[in-house]
Amino acid sequence: MNINTREIKSFFYSQYFSDGLRISAGILLPSLVLLEFNQFDLGLTLSLGALCICVIDSPGPVSHKRNSMAIGNLCLFLVAAITGFARLNIFTLGLEITLFSFLFSMFTVYGNRAASVGTCSLLIMIFMMDKALPASGVLGYSAIILAGGIWYMLFSIVFFGIRPYRAAQQALGENVADIAKFLRIKADFYLIDTDIDENYRKLVSRQIQVSQHQDAVRELLFKSRLLVRESTAASRLLVLTFVDLVDMFEQIMATHYDYGYIREKFKDTGILNEIARILHHMADELDDIAYLILSNTKHKHLKDFNIELEKLKLKIDDIGKNNQETSTLVLKKILINLRALSESINNIYVYYNSKTASKSTEVRGDIEYSQFVTHQDYTPHIFFDNLTFESGVFKHALRVALVCLVGFITAKTIAQGHHSYWVLLTIIVILKPGFSLSKQRNYQRLIGTIGGGTIGILILSFIPNVTVQFIFLMIFMIGAYSFQRLNYVVSVIFTTPFVLILFKFLGVGLLNIAQERIIDTLIGSSIAFIASYIIFPTWEFEQIQETLRDVIVANINYLITIAESLSGKVTGTTMYKLARKEVYVKSANLSAAFERMTSEPKSKQRKVKDVHKFVVLNHILSSYIANIASGLVKKETLQPHAEALKLVKKSISVLNESNKKLAGPGIEFNIGKPVAAINIEKPELLAEDNLLKEQLGFINKISYDIAKITDNILQ
Repeated sequence: MNINTREIKSFFYSQYFSDGLRISAGILLPSLVLLEFNQFDLGLTLSLGALCICVIDSPGPVSHKRNSMAIGNLCLFLVAAITGFARLNIFTLGLEITLFSFLFSMFTVYGNRAASVGTCSLLIMIFMMDKALPASGVLGYSAIILAGGIWYMLFSIVFFGIRPYRAAQQALGENVADIAKFLRIKADFYLIDTDIDENYRKLVSRQIQVSQHQDAVRELLFKSRLLVRESTAASRLLVLTFVDLVDMFEQIMATHYDYGYIREKFKDTGILNEIARILHHMADELDDIAYLILSNTKHKHLKDFNIELEKLKLKIDDIGKNNQETSTLVLKKILINLRALSESINNIYVYYNSKTASKSTEVRGDIEYSQFVTHQDYTPHIFFDNLTFESGVFKHALRVALVCLVGFITAKTIAQGHHSYWVLLTIIVILKPGFSLSKQRNYQRLIGTIGGGTIGILILSFIPNVTVQFIFLMIFMIGAYSFQRLNYVVSVIFTTPFVLILFKFLGVGLLNIAQERIIDTLIGSSIAFIASYIIFPTWEFEQIQETLRDVIVANINYLITIAESLSGKVTGTTMYKLARKEVYVKSANLSAAFERMTSEPKSKQRKVKDVHKFVVLNHILSSYIANIASGLVKKETLQPHAEALKLVKKSISVLNESNKKLAGPGIEFNIGKPVAAINIEKPELLAEDNLLKEQLGFINKISYDIAKITDNILQ
């Protein structure tokens, strides 16, 4: 199948398109059904409630969706009713907007799901502020909005109940596709012409995507009692695949070496191009697996890597024979990683193509899955503890409250249209805790609104057929909700013509509405951009110290698992994998923080080059640790290794000093001398021991480099 064609088909199988269809149907159905009974106004009000609640309908376990949408419906009714009465006096409305903007923005302290409940509440406040209702009609209208919200909640729960595994399956398929892209970037390190520093930038950027998708799959799999505890073939298949997928990602991370050294040593042998070619072919296989999972179909294994890897082994042996002074241990280690990666790919193909595999295969290891997901604490003290200027959430909530008040005053004095709430809507959508995110959303919203407005005007001007216009409305609506998490600017481009066509059906003027929407968006964007720069601005460099500290602590804990193994202690799979997960999550957070920092104004950037060096060194460090740890954890019996243990302790000590300089508490580790063991010097183990000491020595060197960079950043 052509790759571009497959990418298009993959999109239609993805959770993004599935979300677009579900949300669009949930919003449109009340209006379309009641239109048939000449109750279109009632249908629109129900759809308004559904429109607000759908904001909460983000990926995650169904129980979390249900609970958050239930709370969202309660907030929906209360805010709609309070706003309906508050709008009767402009001063009480202004006070309500200020207080509610602060209160619901503070919901962010309880995580993304709670933050979406806050956004839902702010949306209904904005939509109600211009709704002309007498006091006697407020509660009735609010009840209808609540009915629309409850309708959407029930619709969404039933939708997921029909195919309970589909959301996890889609997230899993998208995670495989991300890992394939990550593998291609890793493969390019072996090509002589690739710029190593630039490739690292691409790598850390892609690692963010991989980490986010893995977290999404963990949420769906391990927080769902249905998927973890049910013994159905489908649930086992998903868990098995994800466990292998995480191990596979570690194998890809472990295929990391000193690329400058390897290029210099083997550039004339042609072996590096062979390694890159095999890795690219493996990435193609992963893309095929991603499509297999997304489309829920079966495919034959496209390539047998055993033949390729055997040829690679012969070439490595030839290099060793022809130049006995050149050690090929590194190449042999890469070959071992490639074999492990090939085996993981084969395992997943077996899961999805064998009729008996998913039924007979049990999840391996002693892993307790609940430990691998974060559990949000919703106790009230978290909210009150954050009511301080030391809290970034508090400063953001205060900024949103002040800016919404300014936006409200502006909307009532400067914006003279009938939909001045668009100013506040733009502010709520654009204003984010960090400057870089606000700047990005600002740009995307402006481009999307202008582009979408142009498309909407052209369609309504040159396509008078009402049926065709309605078809366009549905296409734009589905597109808007399909791309809202995938590509925001595309989502806005779809949203604007959808809104214009909708207003045309409601009998509102075309050009006036388009002009009003663009002007209000410009006003809201300008206010939000200026505010994010001057009102309690949050710059990444002010917070980077904590991010650096977190990633150092995660690596220290990862090294401690190695130290315990080298001391002769048997380290459980769960402990090792938890340490590994923490490193990958914290590394992705660091990479994301660095990307945000580079998009901030030059005058607000500090030590960018040093932070970039830290990001690269951290990636190298965690890759080397993964390389060693994956080898140790697979051994059933471990012989104590005093010399290697000494190197690990030294690295832990160096990293601990950097942790303390970053104002972190020192990590206590008490690993005594290795238990006495008989020294058995087998020739076949000697080379492996030497490679282990060489790798640990490199980890020690990287630890010292991180210490130096940390000192530079803190100066």
